[in-house]
Amino acid sequence: MQMFDPSIFPILAADGLTNGAVYALLALATVLVFAVTRIIYIPLGEYVVFGTLTLAALQTGQVPGTLTLLLTLLGLATVAQVAGQLRAGRARAGLLTLAAAVGMGLGLWLVLHALAPLRLGLWADCALTLLLVAPLGPLLYRVVYQPLQNATVLVLLIASVALHLVLSGLALVYFGPEGSRTPPFVEGQLRLGQVILSQQSLLVIAVSALLMLGLYVFFGRTMVGKALRATAVNRVGARLVGISPSSAGTLTFFLAALIGALSGMLIGPSVAMTYDSGFLIGLKGFVGAIIGGLVSFPLAAAGAVLVGLIESFASFSLSAWKEVIVFTLILPVLLWRSLVTRHVPEDEE
Repeated sequence: MQMFDPSIFPILAADGLTNGAVYALLALATVLVFAVTRIIYIPLGEYVVFGTLTLAALQTGQVPGTLTLLLTLLGLATVAQVAGQLRAGRARAGLLTLAAAVGMGLGLWLVLHALAPLRLGLWADCALTLLLVAPLGPLLYRVVYQPLQNATVLVLLIASVALHLVLSGLALVYFGPEGSRTPPFVEGQLRLGQVILSQQSLLVIAVSALLMLGLYVFFGRTMVGKALRATAVNRVGARLVGISPSSAGTLTFFLAALIGALSGMLIGPSVAMTYDSGFLIGLKGFVGAIIGGLVSFPLAAAGAVLVGLIESFASFSLSAWKEVIVFTLILPVLLWRSLVTRHVPEDEE
């Protein structure tokens, strides 16, 4: 164990806030997905991995394997959608759906193969990364979760575990076992008193704060956001007033994938991301979400920042135990909530 030096406190705090800002985004996405769909979304960390590794591949002028995954999921979702339309006697709608999917898939393939080798720069590669990773969310919801939308939370959790293992394996196939970093968005350092911070860390904190503010405005000021909140509060009531649970789930998974991809690009310059890094990163966001009871966005964000701070200080003085310390946080929170929260069976929700 290293003796704690008070002069190192601001540096560790800044590092903890940087990581905590990313964990906060993942915690918000975890709460959002669970509130709307009842899914404990374990594969959320895989979006972080695919975000970082896809951007890293584009930076080298390669077409990332994410394109193959996206086109495969698009094909499976299209088959399921067309089959449902044919069973309903809507053959014309099925043909239009098939044509639109083929057009989108071909367009994506042509765009990536034309632009990726040109190495257009960091910001253009970020846009391509979002184009590839963000649609994975709604496609995975359509292929994996929508057929199970009436299942119990336990069945949905088992499906999430299975999906996490599949996505981790595909990341290994597409990107290999070596870790990758992405270049920082901004270079240089900024001195604040006795503390020297990288501008990249400040950018991560600022972007995370802006995203949280954007989510607050989205849920509080827009009709779509209010519809998602209504679904989270009462799914049956939301269905009765015309809010589609499937549409709400699709949008929720899109937002989760978008947040995960952005988090991966933000954290990529400071963490060497490997194919199996997503589980631990997503789990730290999950700990923050648990602190918020999987219902409170502000508490989940605050809990995730706390996780980042504890991880930073533990890595300095108790580096061998830092993961144990972080994940042990979940035990007193679960104990406290088990004592103060009334259990409601699923059929009463």
